[in-house]
Amino acid sequence: MRIATIALIWSLLVSSCSEITFPVAQPAGEKALTELPPTLTGRYLAHDQDGEDTDTLIIEPSGYHFMDKNGKDFLNRGVISDTLVIKYYQGYYFVNFRSENQWVLRIVRQKPSGSIEFLGIDIQDEEVRKAVLKRLKKDFRISSTRKKDISYYMINPSPQQLMQLLKGGFFTGGELDKVR
Repeated sequence: MRIATIALIWSLLVSSCSEITFPVAQPAGEKALTELPPTLTGRYLAHDQDGEDTDTLIIEPSGYHFMDKNGKDFLNRGVISDTLVIKYYQGYYFVNFRSENQWVLRIVRQKPSGSIEFLGIDIQDEEVRKAVLKRLKKDFRISSTRKKDISYYMINPSPQQLMQLLKGGFFTGGELDKVR
């Protein structure tokens, strides 16, 4: 399924009004990448609801940035560092963003076609948030905090539990087509 706009991807990239967070970069205990592999680097195109091209995500060995359809950079550039940690585990890239003393997680999976799926745990809707937190409470202790109008719900899964969350449908998102 094609995503509606790059706004969906960007909203998944940065902290939203409510976030599931982690005490350490995920998956815990796995080694961080120092650069992204050539198979993942390139330009990825987003589409609107009508299938029209919109914005471009550019993945480079050192990180990523966005270009609008007029070729102008916008939003913040992400560079692998102590605040942007990327790990590869069981066929997925785990993109960890440090937010003070916790980590926000997004997951990227490259498909055989070269396109990428971009996934996060979306808990912006109140009813969805309640349902997700109820499901998570069955397996995890949840520590909640609120800072600057953002609610954080921290869990601490093992790598195996994290993969169960991924396979259990907690992570959702959209797809970007690789153009080169």
